Amino acid sequence: MLVPIVIIVILLVAAVSVVMLAGRARAATGALSRETRKRDDDATSSTSTSTELATSSSTDLEATGRERSDETRASSFGGMLSRRRGGEVVEYEPVDEEELGVSRRQFLNRGLLTAVGFGLAGFAPAMLAFLWPLQGLGGFGGTVNIGKLADILAAIDAQQKPFYAAQARAYVVRYPKDPAILTAAKKVYKPAIYKDMSELGIVALYQRCVHLGCRVPFCQTSQWFECPCHGSKYNRVGEKKAGPAPRGLDRFYATQAGDSIIIDTGNIFLGPPIGTNTTGQNAEGPLCV
Repeated sequence: MLVPIVIIVILLVAAVSVVMLAGRARAATGALSRETRKRDDDATSSTSTSTELATSSSTDLEATGRERSDETRASSFGGMLSRRRGGEVVEYEPVDEEELGVSRRQFLNRGLLTAVGFGLAGFAPAMLAFLWPLQGLGGFGGTVNIGKLADILAAIDAQQKPFYAAQARAYVVRYPKDPAILTAAKKVYKPAIYKDMSELGIVALYQRCVHLGCRVPFCQTSQWFECPCHGSKYNRVGEKKAGPAPRGLDRFYATQAGDSIIIDTGNIFLGPPIGTNTTGQNAEGPLCV
């Protein structure tokens, strides 16, 4: 539960940061520093003065030129041509950003933030679904119905090997109901696991080797679980016998619902410590590894 909570907190912090940055970007858009505004004011003043002088001079020159032109036309064509209208000087005015609505910089900033928001919205649920196994939906990580107890015990006795439940990634093996063996087991195993041993006569072992995670096959000749990766060996009920494994095979809690056995693969119980040997079973034949 800790990992999903941490992920949710990180996503919330990221979302708040994005919103704050967006607010700052909008507030800063179009804002100018004090020095820049001062330079612009000075430039505007000097430009206005120069423009007024240039306009006054150009207006006088233009009026004088028009008068001479009109006089020349009147003398040349007998005064038949009328005087030309004076042209008007059109001053260019830049587009007001308020009339435009959104500036280019604002559009790009908002577009970028929107794309990031959509990316987080699509990625966050997928990441949470991957890291947070859904309970109760069946399959590994939830509860798995592996079949009827009578059929499981019959298969174990007929084949002389554990019953393998692929969907639960577990081996189901018999556990002896001998009082002395159960007394020894009660001192080692968790109450939930001991209940399976004493009442159901079974134990559900996780297929994963506790050394480096390889799948551990069952050796038919030795009647032990023997890891082919690094040689760790466990007896029929998953207690460590040899190799580099730090403990026995991990196990799952199993319950009986009617005639069926339900394995809870969402909760893994650590295997018994090194030296545990409640059944006293030794290798019954040649080792496979």
